[in-house]
Amino acid sequence: MKIYDELVARGLIAQVTDQEEIRDLVDNGKATFYIGFDPTADSLHVGHFMALCLMKRLQMAGNRPIALIGGGTGYIGDPSGRSDMRTMMTPETIAHNCACFKKQMERFIEFGDGKALMLNNADWLLKLNYVDLLREVGACFSVNNMLRAECYKQRMEKGLSFLEFNYMIMQAYDFYHMFQNNGCNMQFGGDDQWSNMLAGTELIRRKLGKDAYAMTITLLMNSEGKKMGKTANGAVWLDPNKTSPFEFYQYWRNVGDQDVLKCIRMLTFLPLEEIDAMDKWEGSQLNQAKEILAFELTKLVHGEEEATKAQTASHALFAGGHDDSNMPTTELTQEQLSEDSIGILELMLACGLAPTKSEARRLVQQGGVFVEDEKVTSIDFRIEKEQLKSGVKIRKGKKVYHKAVYKG
Repeated sequence: MKIYDELVARGLIAQVTDQEEIRDLVDNGKATFYIGFDPTADSLHVGHFMALCLMKRLQMAGNRPIALIGGGTGYIGDPSGRSDMRTMMTPETIAHNCACFKKQMERFIEFGDGKALMLNNADWLLKLNYVDLLREVGACFSVNNMLRAECYKQRMEKGLSFLEFNYMIMQAYDFYHMFQNNGCNMQFGGDDQWSNMLAGTELIRRKLGKDAYAMTITLLMNSEGKKMGKTANGAVWLDPNKTSPFEFYQYWRNVGDQDVLKCIRMLTFLPLEEIDAMDKWEGSQLNQAKEILAFELTKLVHGEEEATKAQTASHALFAGGHDDSNMPTTELTQEQLSEDSIGILELMLACGLAPTKSEARRLVQQGGVFVEDEKVTSIDFRIEKEQLKSGVKIRKGKKVYHKAVYKG
């Protein structure tokens, strides 16, 4: 099976501009394609994960990826799928985030001579003269068409700023620039980027009279129609300092029964024949599938050693064992231990098991919090400093474990 048919079989392709032309390019290793990553944080997250896996798959098939870091578009902020305007970042923050992205991408993509490229659109966007840009490409964009674009819909409800309105032009210009300077003939991206991507292919056609292509990737949604990669505490990050390998493993270990095989198909590199055989699995076999998913993805992001540690710790905990050496741990300070103890609500906040005190209170009152596997039934429950010196295991719900320790 060639790569295009494999992408179809894995459920990764959402929309394409020209199916047969794209099939020919990627199947024969003739695609030089880009995916853009705006540096909105100092780490990539699960939302970027499928794009990175797609780049890896296509590179393995002989195609050349361009990882485009949005050091320039990051000054504006993508309005796609948002009801509010993104927070404006300083140039220093943008530069720092770009550096963090590059380090993480190198785990997935092979960069170097004749291999993948990493570019930063700040290198050309920040040098543009606004009047010159309007004269060069402004006539190629229909305002009527732009206002109908899906990427602006939610922002139109609350008021689309002129700043954000320019984002489509910037993204289209990126494709136009790399088509001319880097031989980039394709753009891939999330399905919510379709309007922006079509703007790029149209700009190239109108300015250069040549064809370029676009393909969108299916968004990773759960069976309830919600984007995956979020927890009560926010995004699931690829940086181990923001989401530990154990927490990353546990996120995938806890996906719903209806979602596990879809995730294995879309995100892992297991052979399709092996995955097809899992389609008949049910009951306890789905727990085995979840372990396979969690191990394979943790290995991709953090390496096999960390994946093995996370799996071992998970088995120990859920088998009633006591090996908590790889459990996420928070060291408490003396300031947090008033009267030589700490309340359960404050402890949950300190450990990141609840985003707010009211949420921590709700979890306790609903019977979803355990200390050393004993259910906590009172919001006034406190833990003594002496007990914390040897470490205390806290559990939220059935499967989210954390350890708190005071070292004095």
